[in-house]
Amino acid sequence: MEEVSMEPRVPAVSQDPKPSSAEPPPEPGGVVVSSSEVAEMDKDLLCPICMQIIKDAFLTACGHSFCYMCIITHLRNKSDCPCCAQYLTNNQLFPNFLLDKLLKKASARQMSKTASPMEQFRQALQQGCEVSIKEVDSLLSLLSEKKRKMEQEEAERNMQILLDFLNCLRKQKVDELNEVQTDLQFVKEDINAVERHRIDLYCARDRYSVKLGMLGDDSSSRKPWTSLMDKKSSGVNPSSLNVRGGTLVGNFQNKKADGKAQVSSHGLQRKDSLSGSDSQCFNQSSLSVARKKRVQAQFNDLQECYLQKRHQLANQPHVKQENGKNVIHREGYSAGLADFQSVLTTFTRYSRLRVIAELRHGDLFHSANIVSSIEFDRDDEFFATAGVSRRIKVFDFSSVVNEPVDVHCPVVEMSTRSKLSCLSWNKFSKNHIASSDYEGIVTVWDVTTRQSLMEYEEHEKRAWSVDFSRMEPSMLVSGSDDCKVKVWCTKQEASVLNIDMKANICCVKYNPGSSNHIAVGSADHHIHYYDLRNVSSPLHVFSGHKKAVSYVKFLSEYELASASTDSTLRLWDVKENLPVRTFRGHTNEKNFVGLTVNSEYIACGSETNEVYVYHKEISKPLTWHRFGSPDIDDPDDDSGSYFISAVCWKSDSPTMLTANSQGTIKVLILAA
Repeated sequence: MEEVSMEPRVPAVSQDPKPSSAEPPPEPGGVVVSSSEVAEMDKDLLCPICMQIIKDAFLTACGHSFCYMCIITHLRNKSDCPCCAQYLTNNQLFPNFLLDKLLKKASARQMSKTASPMEQFRQALQQGCEVSIKEVDSLLSLLSEKKRKMEQEEAERNMQILLDFLNCLRKQKVDELNEVQTDLQFVKEDINAVERHRIDLYCARDRYSVKLGMLGDDSSSRKPWTSLMDKKSSGVNPSSLNVRGGTLVGNFQNKKADGKAQVSSHGLQRKDSLSGSDSQCFNQSSLSVARKKRVQAQFNDLQECYLQKRHQLANQPHVKQENGKNVIHREGYSAGLADFQSVLTTFTRYSRLRVIAELRHGDLFHSANIVSSIEFDRDDEFFATAGVSRRIKVFDFSSVVNEPVDVHCPVVEMSTRSKLSCLSWNKFSKNHIASSDYEGIVTVWDVTTRQSLMEYEEHEKRAWSVDFSRMEPSMLVSGSDDCKVKVWCTKQEASVLNIDMKANICCVKYNPGSSNHIAVGSADHHIHYYDLRNVSSPLHVFSGHKKAVSYVKFLSEYELASASTDSTLRLWDVKENLPVRTFRGHTNEKNFVGLTVNSEYIACGSETNEVYVYHKEISKPLTWHRFGSPDIDDPDDDSGSYFISAVCWKSDSPTMLTANSQGTIKVLILAA
């Protein structure tokens, strides 16, 4: 894909035509006079060729004077006089000593007019001007005083420069000190708030422990009383006691033995419970140590995140609503501290990606197995895959995860005419899915009937991306290499809107909170954010990527993530039209490697056959997982030649679908 250079070019400066070889430029050292001075001087003192004061005057046989170099250069090309066109050769040139003398006097007069007093004084001394010793002493004294004055002024200037620098440095350091003091005050306030809350937690834990102990004592004291009441209510008479005396004694002895056994077993159970609690405490302690290590490893980024949130939300109280759920209000917590605690909790919760299922996407009849797109349906019950094998395959997610079989068969499989580039499930109609392919065709499928409902063939080149609107189920958008974005309606056979752009379209995405706003990533390195009610110009163009933008995804109504072949991800605020953060760690220079987001995490593939996960508040990777060779014993593991081609989160869960260019699909889950 060739990109037309849009770099601004410096306009070419128009130049005057070069002088002919008969008119060479003046020699270095020649006296250049202004036009006004030339008008005042006798034109006989000017060379007719270079129009400057004659230097090394030479006279021709026809009586004209020129600069020596000017007339010699002219005679190399022509054999005539430049003034009268009379035949002329080098042998007919003679030095003009009188004119040279006059020229020297004119030059001296001109220099005396323009020379500084010091230069004139120097020339006077060189020409033998008589000066007495007294005059020389007076001049030396005057020069010495002038020198001291100049040195004093120079010293004052230097001191002023130094003073300005020190004042500027002091101001900068005072500002830094004020910032540090402000940060320190924030830290002190937050430490006090966290300490108070921790004490409250300890007190609550002690109260719960006491209540549990009391409940345990009550249950143990009630058991003998309950058994005695059972005996009294059994209704046994003395005769029956006599008749069954031996049996009763035997039963009592058995019960006594059983009681001892129960006591011993109860003791064993108690020991087991104690040992279990000890192991649980040990596990909790090791987990806490691991999370502290993760904090230390990313301390600088976490510190920047904390201070940024604390400054932005300095005077705002802790909000009770968080992610749409009611949370307990913590006294003394600021909004910035509460927000950062949420970041710290979600960031340190996980440290690795664990494989919980794996399957192969390829088949015996297709050697090309690259999975270009993988997507969950509306309820996360099924997921669909598509790629260069020209087939859409739908799998039952629970079967893939829970049934340990070597080969998982799709529950639905649909064949297409061309290689597929992208899939998008309809978030309202569970059985509808849209696809885009390499021939530019956008198709809407019914998974239940395995038939296409609509086919749109207006794109002239390969369509890279398609997306259903979350707010309007009948609307979808697509982008293509023909530099066009088209909006479709499943109730119409033709596109309802067309946006012409200047570069290839790599990705399109509806804003999840609006049916009128879309983000478009293109090969011009920019993200164009449009309001479909007025497509004459974008609402905003987000710039920052150095290469083509391959994916755009919305974390929320106001947060947009983008991926590019410059090996970076970027987070943008579409409400304030500002860049938020840049993520680096993975490698992506030429391929589509996938991008998926949820409310907290961003995941993407890498051309090193690895999956990377980022927390949206930290610019460095949280964790990553490398795809290995399907044959563990294979010594020629060429997994490095493959790349991750598609990724997809399972809603807001820590589970993720990933696929690579070899056709391997893995179900990964974030783990501690």
